[in-house]
Amino acid sequence: MTLPTTVVHLITTALSHPIEQVELLGGSFGARLARVTVGGQRFALKWAASGPAAAMVAAEAHGLRALAATNTIRIPTVVFACEANGNQPAIVLSEWIENDGHPPDQARLGEQLAALHRCTGTAYGLDRDNFIGGTPQCNGWLDDWIAFFRDRRLLPQIELAGQNGLLPPRRRQALERVVSRLADWLSGVPRVPSLIHGDLWSGNVIAGPGGTPALIDPAISYSDREAELAFTELFGGFSPRFYAAYQAVWPLDPGYRDRRDLYNLYHLLNHLNLFGEGYGAQVDAVARRYG
Repeated sequence: MTLPTTVVHLITTALSHPIEQVELLGGSFGARLARVTVGGQRFALKWAASGPAAAMVAAEAHGLRALAATNTIRIPTVVFACEANGNQPAIVLSEWIENDGHPPDQARLGEQLAALHRCTGTAYGLDRDNFIGGTPQCNGWLDDWIAFFRDRRLLPQIELAGQNGLLPPRRRQALERVVSRLADWLSGVPRVPSLIHGDLWSGNVIAGPGGTPALIDPAISYSDREAELAFTELFGGFSPRFYAAYQAVWPLDPGYRDRRDLYNLYHLLNHLNLFGEGYGAQVDAVARRYG
């Protein structure tokens, strides 16, 4: 497969140089990914022609720019981006960060993530919806975190699971109990709306020269920072140095451990919806604990 002519035209026009080399890298959720060389420089290219995949590409460009504007952690610079329009595909062309063999510096990552979370807003949400993996993520503003986590995070995933035939009666009832008891677990905690990456698993952390950490594939929102830290623990890949460095900059409330798995219910439900019943047992276990 070669690049679509519309993609080639848009990139060569934007950069005033022809594309010299294309290395296709696959894709996900309907979007395609490639490494391209233009004017002797390498770039990461993601594109999609239409539909949800195109909206996902446009949301990624927005998220990368928003994170980069904080000047807290390395983010690939967006060189060119456009949204789908008629025959024009959605494109995000960003800096290709070269790795020199060093893994991401976990301590620096922890410090810089805490600095990112210090970038706060006045409410929970974002000025646009985006995606968590291939699933639409609702971000309409709400002043109350518990209401936001319920109405913008858990309930849309639960509704989608029902549409996907993944909510047998016992699971549905258990999840309904969790939703009804959110205040029991989440009330009384001092919190502010922090800008979070939103999809911070180890695969979305890359390393530049010397192990300088950088973040890719964001699903940003202003949320409780505990939700971000919780997700880093769900699938692993972050070292004790990462958590120690984060805590040294901005300690978590001691009750975080009691809330961690509840926050990860959102991601487990999303994985259930994306990948099927293989995640059902984990969803059920969390629902039993908090319901």
